[in-house]
Amino acid sequence: MKDFMKYTLATVTGIILFILVVGMICVISLVGMAASDTATVNVKDNSVFVLRLNGVVQERSNESMDLFTMLAGNDLESMGLDDILESINKAKENENIKGIYIEASEVEFDSYATVQAIRDALADFKKSGKWVVAYADQYMQMCYWLASVADEVYLNKTGMLDLKGLGRKAEYDTGLLEKLGVKYQAVRVGKYKSYVESKTRKDMSPEDREQRMAYMQGVWNRMLTDIAASRKTTAEALNQLVNDSIVAFANPDDYVKAKLVDKLLYPEELKAIVKKKLELADDDDVSQVMLTDMVNVKGNKKENGEKIAIYYAVGEITDTDLSSFTGGDGIVGKKTVEDLNRLAADDDVKAVVLRVNSPGGSAVASEQIWHAIKQLKQKKPVVVSMGGVAASGGYMISAGADYIFAEPTTITGSIGIFGLIPNLSGLVTDKLGITFDDVTTNNYTNYMENLVMSKENSRELAFMQTFVDRGYDTFLSIVADGRKMKKEQVNEIAQGRVWLATDALPIKLVDKLGTLDDAVKKAAELAKLDEYYTSPYPAKVSFMDQLMEQNKKGSYLDAELRNILGEQYESWIFLRTINKRNRLQARLPFSTRVK
Repeated sequence: MKDFMKYTLATVTGIILFILVVGMICVISLVGMAASDTATVNVKDNSVFVLRLNGVVQERSNESMDLFTMLAGNDLESMGLDDILESINKAKENENIKGIYIEASEVEFDSYATVQAIRDALADFKKSGKWVVAYADQYMQMCYWLASVADEVYLNKTGMLDLKGLGRKAEYDTGLLEKLGVKYQAVRVGKYKSYVESKTRKDMSPEDREQRMAYMQGVWNRMLTDIAASRKTTAEALNQLVNDSIVAFANPDDYVKAKLVDKLLYPEELKAIVKKKLELADDDDVSQVMLTDMVNVKGNKKENGEKIAIYYAVGEITDTDLSSFTGGDGIVGKKTVEDLNRLAADDDVKAVVLRVNSPGGSAVASEQIWHAIKQLKQKKPVVVSMGGVAASGGYMISAGADYIFAEPTTITGSIGIFGLIPNLSGLVTDKLGITFDDVTTNNYTNYMENLVMSKENSRELAFMQTFVDRGYDTFLSIVADGRKMKKEQVNEIAQGRVWLATDALPIKLVDKLGTLDDAVKKAAELAKLDEYYTSPYPAKVSFMDQLMEQNKKGSYLDAELRNILGEQYESWIFLRTINKRNRLQARLPFSTRVK
C-alpha cells in the first residue's frame, strides 16, 4: 500500500511539473513571438516587397495578430488597410526595395473603397519608377481589379479569372416567418430605408432596387475604367466581354487574347521573371520582405511639429459593448464620447481627423457621438475621412465635422431611422396555444409585451411611429446644421437613400473626394500648421493585453463565424443581440464586404 501511494504521488507530481514546464515554455514562446513582431526590420539591397493578401482585409489591424489566430497559424487578422497602405509607401521610399510582387486570390475586403485605396497606393508606388508584378492561381473579381494596376499581370496556366459584374441577392424571410407565425412590425421614416424589408416583404421594393442599382453601377463603372486604363483596352470592350460570356469559364488562353493578363505561367517561370528584373543569376535567392516585415521597417515618417490625432471610428455603433457577442469592438457610444472629450482637452492635439468606416447602428449613441464631435470642433478643427462606408448613424457622426472627405466608392447617406420589433402572437398563441392576461396600473404599462405578444397593439405602434418620426427630424436637423443646408433640402435627398460618394458630392453630403492623407492635410490647413505629425487613436490592442484579456471572444471566433455563416453573418448577429440594442436604429440595409 505504501508503494502504491508513493508511486501515485510521484506520478501526480510529475504530471503537475510537466504542465507547469510546458505552460512556462508556451508563455516564453508567445512573449518571444510578440517581441519579434515589434523588432525593427532592416531591408537588404535588391529586395522585393511581397504583398500576399489573404483572409479579410479590414480598416485597421491590431498591434499584433489575435492570440487565437496566431496559435491557429493564420495571419489574416493582422492584415489591416492601415498597415498595407503604410507598407506600400515605405516600399516606395526605401531604395533597397526594387519592386512589389502581388499575390491575391481568395482575399475578402470590407468594402469596395478598401480595394480602391490599395490600388491607388500601388499606382502611386509605380510613379517612383519601380515595378509591380501580379500573379495568382485564380483571380476573383475584386482581386483582379486590384492586381490590374500592375505593370505585368500573370496567371497560372490552368487558372481562372472571374470578371462578372456586380450584383447581390437580397434574402427575404417573410415567407418563412409566416409559416412560423412570426410577424415583424416595422416603423420607419424614409422610403429608401430598406433594412426592415427583409422581414416585412417577399421581394425588393422599387426604391431599394433603385438605390442598390445606382451605387453598384457607379462602382462597376469605376472598376471598368480603372482596369481598361491599366490593361490598354476600353471600358466598353470589357463590359461587352462580361455581357457576352461567363468569363470564369473561358479558356485561359482567351484571357491573354482579351488583354486581361499578359501571360500564363507556372510559379517557377514567374520566379525567373522576378530574378531577371532584379538582375539575379538563376541560382541566386530572391530577397523578400513580407507585409509583417514591412510593418516593422523604419519609414521616413517624422514626429516633429504639432500633433494631429487620427481617431478610428470603425464598425457598428452601439450603446453598450457587444464584442463578447460579435467578436469585434465596434463603436461604443459612451466610450467614443469619452475618447473624443479627452482629445478635446488634450492641448498637444491641434486637430482631429475622424476616420469613419461604419454602417451605423444605434440612433441614440450616434447622436451622442455627434454632440461630442460638435463640442470638440469648438476647440480644434475636425475633418472626417470616410472609408468603405459612412452611412446612416455613420453619416450622422460625420455630419458635424468642419470638412468631409470620402473615397470615390464610399457608401454614404442613408439618412433615415427605423425600429423593428417581432410579433410572436401567431406562433405563441395561435400555434402553441399559450394565452396571456395581465393586471396593470396604467394603460401602457406592458407596452413592450403588447408589441411582441398581442394582436391588438395598434396604439403602441402609433406611439412608436411618433418616436421614430422624432428621431428622423433630429437626424435632419443634425445634417442641416452641419452641412449648412435647410431641413427641407436635406429631406429631399435623405429618405434613407444610400449614395455612392461620387453622387453624394454634388448634393453636398461630402465636400471632396480624397484619401485619409488628404484629410490630414486639410486638418493641418485648418489648424494653420506648417509642420505636423499624426498619432492614431484609440491605441491598438497589444499582444500582452490580448494575452491577459479573458472576457472577449476575440476576432478569431468572429472570423470563424463569418466563414460558417457567410452573408448571413450580419443578419444573424443583429437578431442574436436585438434585445441588447437600442430600439431606434440608423443603419445600412446590407453588408459592404466583397470578394
